[in-house]
Amino acid sequence: MARTPRNVLDRLRTPRGVHGFLKGASVCVLIAGLLSPLSPATAVGTGGTEKTATATRAGSAAADHCGGRCSDILPPGQNGNATLAEILLHQAIGTRPAHAGDQLGPYAALASGRTGLTNETVNTFFNEASFGVPAGQVASTLRPAGRQDVTIVRDRGTGVPHITGTTRYGTEFGAGYAAAQDRLWLMDLLRHVGRGQLTPFAGGAPANQGLEQQFWRDAPYTEADLEAQFLGVAEGNGERGRQALADVDAYIDGVNAYIEASDRGRYFPGEYVLTGHKNAVTNAGTIERFKRTDLIALASVIGSLFGSGGGGEVGNALSLMAAQEKYGTAEGTRVWESFRQRNDPEAVLTQRTGSFPYLPRPDDPRGRALPDPGSVTAEPLVHDRTGSATAARATDASAAAADAAVGSARRGMSNALVVSGRHTASGNPVAVFGPQTGYFAPQLLMLQEIQGPGISARGASFAGLSMYVELGRGQDYAWSATTSGQDVIDGYAVELCQDDHHYLHRGTCTPMRKVERVNAWKPTVADGTAAGSYTMRVWRTAYGPVTHRATVGGKKVAYTALRSSFLHEADSIIGFQMLNDPGHVQGPEGFRSAVQHINYTFNWFYADAEHTAYYNSGDNPVRADGVDAEFPVLALPEYEWRDWNPADNRARYTPPSAHPQSVDQDYYVSWNNKQARDYPAASWGNGSVHRGDLLDDRVAELVAEGGVTRAALVGAMAEAGLADLRAEDVLPVLLRVIGTAPVTDPAAATAVGRLRAWLADGGLRTETSAGSRKYGHADAIRTLDAWWPLLVRAEFAPGLGDGLYTALTRNLPVDEAPSAGHGPTGAHAGSAFQYGWWSHVDKDLRSVLGEPVRGPLARPYCGGGDLTACRDTLLSTLAEAAGRTAAQVYPGDATCAAGDQWCADSVVHRTLGGIGHGATTWQNRPTYQQVVEFASHR
Repeated sequence: MARTPRNVLDRLRTPRGVHGFLKGASVCVLIAGLLSPLSPATAVGTGGTEKTATATRAGSAAADHCGGRCSDILPPGQNGNATLAEILLHQAIGTRPAHAGDQLGPYAALASGRTGLTNETVNTFFNEASFGVPAGQVASTLRPAGRQDVTIVRDRGTGVPHITGTTRYGTEFGAGYAAAQDRLWLMDLLRHVGRGQLTPFAGGAPANQGLEQQFWRDAPYTEADLEAQFLGVAEGNGERGRQALADVDAYIDGVNAYIEASDRGRYFPGEYVLTGHKNAVTNAGTIERFKRTDLIALASVIGSLFGSGGGGEVGNALSLMAAQEKYGTAEGTRVWESFRQRNDPEAVLTQRTGSFPYLPRPDDPRGRALPDPGSVTAEPLVHDRTGSATAARATDASAAAADAAVGSARRGMSNALVVSGRHTASGNPVAVFGPQTGYFAPQLLMLQEIQGPGISARGASFAGLSMYVELGRGQDYAWSATTSGQDVIDGYAVELCQDDHHYLHRGTCTPMRKVERVNAWKPTVADGTAAGSYTMRVWRTAYGPVTHRATVGGKKVAYTALRSSFLHEADSIIGFQMLNDPGHVQGPEGFRSAVQHINYTFNWFYADAEHTAYYNSGDNPVRADGVDAEFPVLALPEYEWRDWNPADNRARYTPPSAHPQSVDQDYYVSWNNKQARDYPAASWGNGSVHRGDLLDDRVAELVAEGGVTRAALVGAMAEAGLADLRAEDVLPVLLRVIGTAPVTDPAAATAVGRLRAWLADGGLRTETSAGSRKYGHADAIRTLDAWWPLLVRAEFAPGLGDGLYTALTRNLPVDEAPSAGHGPTGAHAGSAFQYGWWSHVDKDLRSVLGEPVRGPLARPYCGGGDLTACRDTLLSTLAEAAGRTAAQVYPGDATCAAGDQWCADSVVHRTLGGIGHGATTWQNRPTYQQVVEFASHR
């Protein structure tokens, strides 16, 4: 299974045909006078009463204990809507709406501005995130739909909405209205992605086809399924559940009020015209109103991307079988386990004390359902293709989507650095944290402040789910999350009966449930893809959707994927509601009880003026004794989740006390690394070298010195975000092997010298000066980028054999450099160095050198364990890499010319609508980021 980008939403964009058309047509349209108003967020008459105010601090009456020491940033900018006129002007002369791209500059500038950073200069690169709007900084004040119980104040500096309500309904109505002001088009795109109906809405471009296929196969819900999920929350959570449902309804009312106002005023997003949903001349056409079920569809996309660990059991089975075929059952299993690194003793940990056993490897696995050799086939999703859906690009997109959906879990991104007040200069905890959600224009996240009865928070929320702040701060506390990825998805082998669409369920031959989407599209101004259509078809069982077909012991089976959050996409709303409630969160215990209600797999971090805390969330099913969740198991009652009810997909879950957690550890770091001892992640690659080490090493040094400040912690994060993990943590051992004898080849000696100089200078991928678009140590960086995949293959393939080596690279790709479009992240996505064979190389070479290794590989591989042969392998591949030109290493793409190293690494905000942005220098850091240090506590 070839890997595709983890940030799959980078394919959701207005196709290039839009831009080409607009450049030729914009002047004609402008002259024709078909333009809509220019400013949807600030125009007078946007469905409410609006005025400008500057006299006093506005937007909040809540207590604020930050004392001016809370900051945040979210690029490219708050304003994610653009009218047709603004889109055409952008394409014609490069202008952008206000606040569409004003955060790109300060965000990117931290890469060069991190040195010499002080507490006083932090806000050169971040924005103050106090409650309310300072006097003199109010840009507009709006009473949406003329309501008297809610006000939306926007500040001049960033355009962030500050929503203040006197009633709960009015507050949430305002939140929905503000969300639609800033992200209506994106919200519409995402609800169609979640429903598997993107192509009829946005066009049949192959990228759109692949996107709807990937997400819908994981959450193939009917309308009844979607509606039942909200009702289940309301019925199962008492007053909080009923309040959540009322909040959702009020939020949706606000969204729809903006749709109606913008439709009347003709300042709705211009993409509706370009995709054929509205007529620019007559205003004919419809923008579909939102409903409850749309939010569930939208949540399923976000949850699938960032909050659902596990899966990949069939891929694990295939690589285990390849290892057993080469080495025999016992030795093959030992080799496989050493590469899997379920519980590596050298892995960096977030919770550094205690043990939290979860999914221990059973000595004698029960119910394992390995397929018969050669019998596995992937379950087809797409049927009955017509027109452009039959083209090679369309079928390639489908193949990539299938691989991304069924491969081993490699979800991740986001980081956190939290230091206890015992080690800070002020005596108050300091935190620098945020989610790494990719880069899009407009951004998936949006900023807001919400103040109303039972709600007091400021921060970021996913567009369309912003009835509460999801990552941010309260009156005297802040919180954030990273993806944890523990395994909550299991694969079952259901035995077929009668035909291919019936299966044995607890002894009864049961029909599978067929769920379909019939999608058709035709060309539009935005997407010129020729007309086409297809049917997406998923077969659902009680054990989840079918992913593969095979035979096990000669019997026909279907492999399925059962996720603990399936049919429960809305359950986490209670936890977010609690996080926004100042009456609930008054310290670490309130924080912990809130995030315990979040069923997605996240690491949660907390800081107030006195305490820090950490908790790992997720509905972790209790497996049957002896079941190894790494592999498919037989769909029989004795191997099911304990107390599992297939009717509502509820089960017994591990208790909160079993989840990694603590209060006031000296410091916490997380970059999607291993949570705690004996608590394995579903993803591969948690070994001796992980990008989490880049944070841990720096923060540990700061804590040892004492007197940690906001500036120092930001600097540690920023430097780690520019580090090449391979250079910092693996290159030293590579050079130790090479250095066991003199290097006599002149070309290799030159390459070694360049690598040593780069390593001595920090091993960072940084510009020679701000804006130079040229890297310092460019030749060394080019050499390592070319060398890494060559050395990994040369080191391991001879010993493993091509079959096993290939199978293992399907579980874990060898590299994820910033420019590595072949890696799981894809090019221009910022996030890098999460998944690769760095631990395997590190452990193997240390073994060959005779150095101590805890949790070594089952056998040596480099040079067959012979140091001289290993050194020869490294030198020969190094010489080959050094001879490759920049154009060969960085072949160019739609953004960059071949050989442009800086551009190949650069961050590109993927265009999801009509407004785009240029590339910015590479940083490996959160998309939305907070810097917090509370001065006092309630």
